Amino acid sequence: MNAVAQTGHRRLAVGRMAGDRRRVWPWQRTTLAALAVAACAAPFVLEPYRVFQLTMVLVYGIALLGLNLVVGHGGRVSLGHGAFLAIGAYIAAIMTGRLGVPYPLALPVAALVTFGLGLALGRPALRLSGPYLAVVTFVTAAVVPPVIKRFGTVTGGSMGLSVPVPSPPSWTGLAEDQWLYLLVLAVAAVAFAAARNLLESRAGRALTAVRENPAAAEILGVRPGSHRALAFGWSAMYAGVAGTLYAWVVGFVSPDSFTVTLSIVLLAAVVIGGPGSLAGPLLGGVFVTFVPAAAQRAGDAIPGIVSGLLIIVVVCFAPTGLAGLLRMAAGGVARRLGRG
Repeated sequence: MNAVAQTGHRRLAVGRMAGDRRRVWPWQRTTLAALAVAACAAPFVLEPYRVFQLTMVLVYGIALLGLNLVVGHGGRVSLGHGAFLAIGAYIAAIMTGRLGVPYPLALPVAALVTFGLGLALGRPALRLSGPYLAVVTFVTAAVVPPVIKRFGTVTGGSMGLSVPVPSPPSWTGLAEDQWLYLLVLAVAAVAFAAARNLLESRAGRALTAVRENPAAAEILGVRPGSHRALAFGWSAMYAGVAGTLYAWVVGFVSPDSFTVTLSIVLLAAVVIGGPGSLAGPLLGGVFVTFVPAAAQRAGDAIPGIVSGLLIIVVVCFAPTGLAGLLRMAAGGVARRLGRG
C-alpha cells in the first residue's frame, strides 16, 4: 500500500474514532437564536447586580471552556487552572493598571503568555497519568499565590492590585455594567466559536481519538503527547483570557482570589456542567458563580467540600453532566413533537 493510501486510511480511521459532526436540527437552531437574543437583551432588562453575575458566568464559562479541552476532550485531570486564571488576571492588572497599556493589547498578551506557560508545563506533565498528573497540576495551583505575594513590589503582595475598569465610549450611551457585559459576551462568542472550530478540525478529532484509545491512535500516526500538550496550552490560554476579563470586571485582583479551592471548584464545574460538551462550560459557569458563594457562608473550606460531593453525585448518577440531562430532555420533547 502506498503512502498516500496509508495517509487516507489513517485520516478515515481517526475520523471514525472521533465521530462525525452532529447534525443540527431546526429546533436547535431556533433555540440557539432565542438564547442569543436573550443574551444580548439581558443587560437592558436586568438590574446592575444581576448583570454583574451574568458577566461572571461568561468569564468562568470561558475558563471552563479551556479546562474542558483537557478534561472532557483530552481525558486528563487538571487541578491547576486557577493558577493560569491568576496569571491572566495579574498580567491585565499590571499592564493596564501600572503600565497604562491599552486594554486591547493586554488581552492578547495574556493569551500568548498563558499559552506558552501551559505548553511548557503540559509537555512534561502530560507524560504522567492518573493521580501523578493531578498532583503536579495541584502543586502548580498551590505555588502561584505565594509567588504572587513574594513579589509584592510588582503584584501588590497580599494587599492585591486595583484595576481600572474599561469605561464605555460616550457614543454608546451604555452604563458601565452593560458595557462590560457586552464586551465579555463578545469575547465569549469568539472563544466558543474558536473552540468549536478547533474540535471539528483534524487536531480536535485526533485529540478525541487519543482520549478514546491512545494505543490505537498512536498506531494510526497520531502522537498523543503532542496533541495533549497543545490542548493543555490552549486550555491555559482560555484561562488567561478569562483571568484578564475577571480583572476588568471585578476591578481588583488578590492572591486570595486564586487559591487551590478555585481550581477544585473549576474541575467540579466541568464535571457538573458536562465534560466534552460546548454547553457544559456555561452551565459550569453558573455553578462557579452561585454555588461557592452560597456555600462559603458556612465556612471557608465548605466550597471545596461541596464541589467534591457534587462531583461524586454527578459521576454516579449523571455521567454526562447537566448538559447531557438537558440534551436527553430536549431529545424527548423533540420525539414527542415529531409523533404529534
